[in-house]
Amino acid sequence: MELLDEVENELKIGCAPITWPIGCGKLFKGVYHLYKDETYLYQTGKGHTIQEVRIVKGLNNPDLDAAVGEDLAQQLRDELELVQGASNEFDKDLFLAGEITPVFFGTALGNFGVDHMLDGLVEWAPAPMPRNTDTREVTATEEKFTGFVFKIQANMDPKHRDRVAFMRVVSGKYEKGMKLRQVRIGKDVVISDALTFMAGDRSHVEEAYPGDIIGLHNHGTIQIGDTFTQGEMMKFTGIPNFAPELFRRIRLKDPLKQKQLLKGLVQLSEEGAVQVFRPIANNDLIVGAVGVLQFDVVVARLKSEYNVEAIYESVNVATARWVESTDVKKFEEFKRKNEVQLALDGGDNLTYIAPTMVNLNLTQERYPDVVFRKTREH
Repeated sequence: MELLDEVENELKIGCAPITWPIGCGKLFKGVYHLYKDETYLYQTGKGHTIQEVRIVKGLNNPDLDAAVGEDLAQQLRDELELVQGASNEFDKDLFLAGEITPVFFGTALGNFGVDHMLDGLVEWAPAPMPRNTDTREVTATEEKFTGFVFKIQANMDPKHRDRVAFMRVVSGKYEKGMKLRQVRIGKDVVISDALTFMAGDRSHVEEAYPGDIIGLHNHGTIQIGDTFTQGEMMKFTGIPNFAPELFRRIRLKDPLKQKQLLKGLVQLSEEGAVQVFRPIANNDLIVGAVGVLQFDVVVARLKSEYNVEAIYESVNVATARWVESTDVKKFEEFKRKNEVQLALDGGDNLTYIAPTMVNLNLTQERYPDVVFRKTREH
């Protein structure tokens, strides 16, 4: 119950238990399914092997007392009486609305109870939803293939230093070897080596359908937000990039490894691990993040994946905004007079890096024809 309370308080979402544990730790004996009135008994010593599970029907079945012991069986009944009176009942509509979450118990190490969660996912997860583009709405039932890249991960295979772009299929059917249009660059590419992942394992994909996630080998030509179609020129929207809140200047311990540092920062910024800004007026490299932990992760990955040792220094940057304007003359004046505060991000988008919020507010008032964006579309 304490765990459920913590989830509800921290995540602001109701918990609806589907299964409930019998015992805990070394005393763990299995789980009871609240909606099937069945107890699934756990056997120790089976490792990761999927075991044949003994099922006991009914909460008051004497076989339950014999299997787990009278004390644990009575403890289970007492806990369930409390749970059923104090917790939420599962409601699919509330689940799809994001107001409650089903809760399952088990042991991943023992490969027990995981199937209950997967069965629930299959039964209750929503079908692929329509998605908006800059021209129209795309539905999952359309025949022609569409998809968009929502994540890039560098060095998934350290032996080959590869980068993988993760694409969600929105409509149509992916088939191995099919030709797709990468809309951003207007180029047709043949996708013959798409991947699918399960934990640390990867395998080649022969076909994929709406809702599936496939991995594409990325040699620096694919970006987050890229749309792939069978020829239609459109771009999926709703993939935001947020302005960072924390900033550091990054400096090399070994100046001779500048090339490796740039490569590492570019690839890490492509996957969204951090944002990188290159001031126009100098050669600094400024790293922006939402949380402090991101800085530690970047330094660790630079060392382990790119053999680059770097440290951070404080920098006089309070916030950043992407800038644009439809008035060319006013925008050129803005860029000329504020060059020392301008930088390019990892995608070469012009950014205003403000030393203080007061400076940002004054600059916005001084240049009403310039748009300062806190978010931008990938």
